[in-house]
Amino acid sequence: MTFYADKPEWKDITPIPLPYSENEPVVQIMYSERFKDVYSYMAAIMQKKEYSERALNLTTDAIECNAANYTVWHYRREILRHLKLDLQDEMKFTESVIDDQPKNYQVWHHRRCIIEMTGDPSSELELTEYTLSSDAKNYHAWDHRQWVLSQYKIWDKELEYIDELLSKDLRNNSAWNHRYFVIENSQGWSKETISKELEYAGTYIKKAPNNESSWNYARGIIKKNKMKYSDFPPFKELCVGMNESHIPSPFLLSTLADIHVEEGNNTAASNIFEQLKDLDSIREKYWTFKQNQLQVGS
Repeated sequence: MTFYADKPEWKDITPIPLPYSENEPVVQIMYSERFKDVYSYMAAIMQKKEYSERALNLTTDAIECNAANYTVWHYRREILRHLKLDLQDEMKFTESVIDDQPKNYQVWHHRRCIIEMTGDPSSELELTEYTLSSDAKNYHAWDHRQWVLSQYKIWDKELEYIDELLSKDLRNNSAWNHRYFVIENSQGWSKETISKELEYAGTYIKKAPNNESSWNYARGIIKKNKMKYSDFPPFKELCVGMNESHIPSPFLLSTLADIHVEEGNNTAASNIFEQLKDLDSIREKYWTFKQNQLQVGS
């Protein structure tokens, strides 16, 4: 490895050594010699506002030393804009960084900026799908995917993708959240859509009655759209039937309590909360609080 200080093509640059501040640091960071070399030249080239091929290569080394340095990523974009280079090489570069550091904020933001520059999102769903295959809850990948879907209106096969994810892991709360996002921003929540989605959630509720994700999805779409359980008899009947089968699920019972409150049957709701204090004892105080909010006998 050759240091920049030893490269003849960089002799015209006077490096600005670390630390950049004149104040003595309280705790000295133990930078490696390579890091100090790269970033001293990085500071100098930015001060000079040089936008060249060598400056671009320098940012590559700087990112290799610290891929979370947003200033370097920003300067790299400025170089790309000035040189008007083929951005396909930059796409490959960001993919390699994402593959190595899939939870790095800066590289995902840079990737978005490059897509905005090219106007071509054709690789993004495949990229995020690949990233999510190794970590289904990677916030950065989900955020990028949702931005691409919203920005370029490519919703067509997204529900199929979510079906695939949930068939592999019905507890994937990120996939449930994404399903809500997709419907909210594509077709919207008609009564017919809500009815279909409650039926959809119901199939997973029956498979795993103690999976909070599917319950939250079902209850969320009713609450968000200011609907009532009585507007969807099949879902209400599902809950009543499961309770009659004595399925021990706190999510089932809390949904039933909501149904009773909606119907004005606070006594029945209070009885449900009493059951919840035993079944879900870790949240006993919460269920007592909910119970105390009722006007029993009204």
